[in-house]
Order: sequence, then structure tokens, then C-alpha cells
Amino acid sequence: MTTINFKNVYVKSRATAVGPLEKDGPLGDLFDKSYDNNYCTETSFEKAERMLVYDAVDAALRKASLKVDDIGLLVGGDLINQLTSSHYFAKDLAVPFIGMYGACATSSLVIGQGALWVEHDMADNVVSFTSSHVATAERQFRYPNEYGVQKKETTTSTVTGAGAVVLSKTPSHIKVSAFTPGKIIDWDHKDANDMGLAMAPAAFDTIQTHFKDTHRDFKDYDMIVTGDLSKIGFSFLTDLLVQENYHIDNRLHDCGLMMYNFDDQEVFCGGSGCACSMCVSLTKLLNMIEQGEMKRIMVVATGALLSPVAVQQKESIPCIAHAIVYERSE
Repeated sequence: MTTINFKNVYVKSRATAVGPLEKDGPLGDLFDKSYDNNYCTETSFEKAERMLVYDAVDAALRKASLKVDDIGLLVGGDLINQLTSSHYFAKDLAVPFIGMYGACATSSLVIGQGALWVEHDMADNVVSFTSSHVATAERQFRYPNEYGVQKKETTTSTVTGAGAVVLSKTPSHIKVSAFTPGKIIDWDHKDANDMGLAMAPAAFDTIQTHFKDTHRDFKDYDMIVTGDLSKIGFSFLTDLLVQENYHIDNRLHDCGLMMYNFDDQEVFCGGSGCACSMCVSLTKLLNMIEQGEMKRIMVVATGALLSPVAVQQKESIPCIAHAIVYERSE
């Protein structure tokens, strides 16, 4: 059995910070802080991403009435080499830190890891966070935006933002009830400009694994939300599930398709990045649970584990998907 069940892990507080494109999207009013440009008052895009992390963690701690000294563990990750944003943020806090990389699936990974520490009494308050930035991701994985390289219609737009959640045993209306770590899946897809298609099989595998472990189906969830499969990858996943005779019944959604307004914003096939699933989950999805509109939601964050070198050497793109289940607690 792969799925880990939790009995005493709750969301104590949560917060997000985003860039201008995200602020102008359909979820814009839900974010705690936003900026008018992608520099976020800093002198470089890397420092801007770090500022977003600071904003999200600071707001989450304030909501929970906690200080830095109250944090038992920080668990974070981002997309930059050596987890630059996470490490440089955490270096001044003097708090135990675990850095994790799962590409755009990092959000579920850090929350799952944090939940383990809380469940087994290894830390009272764990802060899990992720971040991404459109300019830092483009510079690392594709081409700097300043190059003006034409993008394919199959590409996605990296979310500029950060999200942080405080996990503890203090009961709240939002419970973290399960974590299903994914397996690395590689269906020999090689197009780095169409990562949604590459990631769909990983989401498919994790959803099936979770159902098998828990003896559940789509009917047992109000929503199952993937991370950033894009229009193309989401359609592919839907086809895969239908072929296996799953009755989706409009319960399957995608964070990257919720983040932006496709009629007014130029985001190609949808949103992506570590902040995509994190920012949507911590706002729209958990709001619905907290307000009693939903009772159980599974977030299946998806990640393409490619590197620029491997892509240039014509390697395929291995992918992974990790699932977190949130439930309403009375």
C-alpha cells in the first residue's frame, strides 16, 4: 500500500502571494498579496521569487499568531537549480529545513512531508511552502524572456507566486487526511514545450494507485484536481480515465486551468509551476472546504522531471504526480 493516512493533521493557516498576471486572473481577489510587476520591488527575478516566499510565509505565520521561533520545521521547494529561492529564504531563519524537489509536483510533496512530521509528533508547527516565477523558470528551462523566442501553442505559462501552509495537530475545519506519493512514469514523451501531455500518465497512475489503496472512486470526492496538465494534458488524462471505465461526472479539474482567464490572458494552454497547484489549493479549493461547500478534495500535483541538459540530449521526460487529500472537519 502506497497511500499514507493521517489522523491528526490540520491546516492551521495558509497564505499566498502572486504576480500581476495571477492577480488579474479569476482568482485574483483570493490571494493575500500581489505585485504590479514581476520584479516584486526587487532588483532581479530570483530575488523577486524569494520575496514572494517571504510574503506567503510571513502572512501564514501572522494568521496563525506564530513567530519564527514557533516553527518546528520548514519544508520547501522551487524550480531553480539547487532550490535557490527556498534555500536563500530559509538561511536567515535558524529553523530546521528540508528542501524538496518534485518539479511542479513539489506542492503536494512538501505538504505530505510536513504532515508526516506533525502526525508522528516530530514537530508541533510545520510550514510547507513552494514558489515559482515565470522569468526564472523560462531562463532555466527554456529561453530568457528577453530573447523573444516564439512559443508553441502547446506550452504553459509558469505561475509567478508562492504559497505557504502551517500544519499542526490543532483541530481546524480543514484536515489533511492522506498522502499518495507517486511513481516516476515515462511514456517516452520528448517535447519540453508540451509537458502537460507528458505528465498526464503520471497523474493517471497516481489516481489509480490512490483508488486501489483506499477502495474509493470519483464518487467519493467532491473534486479531484490535477496540478498543471494544460488543456492538452487534461484532455489526455480524461481520455485515459474514461478508457478504464471511470465515471468522472464533472469531478475532475485542473489548477492550471483555474488560474487564468483564457479569453483575456495570453497563457497558451494554461498555468504551470510549483506555485500553480499550491496557490489554487490554498485559496479556491480550501476555501470551499472551510466554508462547507465541499467535504473531500484530492489535489494531484503533477511534475515533469526534465533538465535542460537531458532535453538537449534528446532524452525523454520522466514525470511524477503526488496526491494530497483534504477533508472537512467539524
